[in-house]
Amino acid sequence: MMTQFIDLSISIEPDLPSDPPMMIPKIDYVDHKMGAEQMKDFFPGVTTEDLPNGLGWAVEMISLTTHSGTHLDAPYHYHPTMDKGNPALTIDEIPLEWCFSDGVLLDFRHKKDGERITVEDIKTALKGIAYTIKPLDIILVQTGADKAWGTPEYLVKGAGMDKESTLFLTGQGVKVTGIDAWSWDRPLPFLAKEFKDTGNARVIWEAHFAGIEIGYCHMEKMANLSAIGKPHGFKVCCFPVKIKGASAGWVRPVAIV
Repeated sequence: MMTQFIDLSISIEPDLPSDPPMMIPKIDYVDHKMGAEQMKDFFPGVTTEDLPNGLGWAVEMISLTTHSGTHLDAPYHYHPTMDKGNPALTIDEIPLEWCFSDGVLLDFRHKKDGERITVEDIKTALKGIAYTIKPLDIILVQTGADKAWGTPEYLVKGAGMDKESTLFLTGQGVKVTGIDAWSWDRPLPFLAKEFKDTGNARVIWEAHFAGIEIGYCHMEKMANLSAIGKPHGFKVCCFPVKIKGASAGWVRPVAIV
């Protein structure tokens, strides 16, 4: 049987309106002609004619946040503490064993944009795929929001988790989760409207703040979950880039089927 490696990430691209303005990546591309000019500073006396076809290296300069593109949030992103008072782990402190484990895909594409994914929703989904969660399973939540990537609508697409449903997973030993939407929570405009209408601050970032009680990581801006083709019986690999003291790290998650 052939092993499949399925890319579950989006590319980091410049100038796409799928992030708030302050978070949109910027990329300056140095092409091979420009690289040839740069090489003259490193190799005094070299001429363009000395280089293959007169061309040098290609380099890119990137300005972005640790939450740009597909990334893994560390518990430090949510709060300075986790596990009810312990220092929250930064991305460079995440145990590697959290990031390579059995994957479980839960499909909530039937839910409307901005809806809560509740504990009962998760229990129903697990019953439907005849699966019982075990510690260190990597739970992937499919909302269908990734279809809107590259457009402004992406910021308001997809259902999202709430505090109770997040704690339901982490209470069973889950340490890494992921979602194909901009946020693990419901889209921020829906949270803002509910807070404005009710005055209940509990709705603000509730799924993220669940990490104060039980530390965990989640991936955001995932994609291509449909290509996995099965709800379980596959591995997920999602080692983050190691950034000292950071709240998140870029990741290229892969499903191994």
